[in-house]
Amino acid sequence: MSLTAGSRPEGTRPPAAVEEPVAAVAAAAAKRRVPRGAGRTGRVPLRIRLRRDRTLILMTLPVIVLLLLFNYIPLLGNVVAFQDYDPYISSNGVTAIFHSPWVGGEQFSRMADDPLFWSAAKNTVVLFVLQLVLFFPIPVALALLINSVIRPRVRAVAQAIMYLPHFFSWVLVVTVFQQIFGGAGIIAQTLDDHGWSGFDLMTNASLFKYLVTAQAVWKDAGWGIIVFLAALAAVSTDLYEAAAMDGAGRWRRMWHVTLPALRPVIALLLVLRVGDALSVGFEQFLLQRDAVGVGASEVLDTYVWNMGIQNGDFSYAAAVGLVKGAIGVCLVLGANKFAHLLGEQGVYQK
Repeated sequence: MSLTAGSRPEGTRPPAAVEEPVAAVAAAAAKRRVPRGAGRTGRVPLRIRLRRDRTLILMTLPVIVLLLLFNYIPLLGNVVAFQDYDPYISSNGVTAIFHSPWVGGEQFSRMADDPLFWSAAKNTVVLFVLQLVLFFPIPVALALLINSVIRPRVRAVAQAIMYLPHFFSWVLVVTVFQQIFGGAGIIAQTLDDHGWSGFDLMTNASLFKYLVTAQAVWKDAGWGIIVFLAALAAVSTDLYEAAAMDGAGRWRRMWHVTLPALRPVIALLLVLRVGDALSVGFEQFLLQRDAVGVGASEVLDTYVWNMGIQNGDFSYAAAVGLVKGAIGVCLVLGANKFAHLLGEQGVYQK
């Protein structure tokens, strides 16, 4: 049997001259996988990781500085919740903290006995539950509706129209609703032309919670659609084809393929929404405060602003804000634990 140049019979080992370069390449690849300085466990020391990722660290450094300046350092000011803080006791508001007398938990005791605080807390919880039930499912439904549209141009136009109100300020949103549902709005004028008068939804205190929920849906539903559409884009079309071959119709494919794919994203956004339960809005309620009265529009955010900025009771306002933040942290931890029980990752892993 004749062999061509460079060929060898099957089953024979390569010569030693060939084995040595192969072993050298494998050893070099192993050295590249384990950085120099790594221990036997394969863990890379901190100094090596800092030198390796210095470019990414420099890119994130401005964000870290902004977070420290505007999110973490101001937390030190919560100490005034345990003081009778007077900003005019010194020439500087920061140094006034060191000269203000300590009162311990007096501000928290006052908060527990304040009926206005409990009224604001009640309105906040009611609005959160209402928005969670009526507002949260709407972006999911709209994302499923847009995703079912076959023509890409129609889908892009519909998404742009729904997303546009997100860029409107609350002043503009309230103005638009005033021109439609107000006493001099389009609906009121149309009813007045047909013999009906007295329609003014913007000053109806009993329907105010539904009004602000509708405003939030119109303004921010398009923002949530983007997140769910991104999750739907990651679903493999093979799953839909396999379900269709098994005889599943459009509704069964949505129930067994689409919704399970959205489940991790829904769980994540739900955890974040629950953690933000006590922050139902500030500017939206402040703009409509005079129209419906304090009893219907007062929430914790406006209550803190009213007590701290308008009345100058900074210590009491800080105590209310501190309790609000602590409850928010507990809600995030509880909701994330519940997501883990459902088998989802949530905000962070177990």
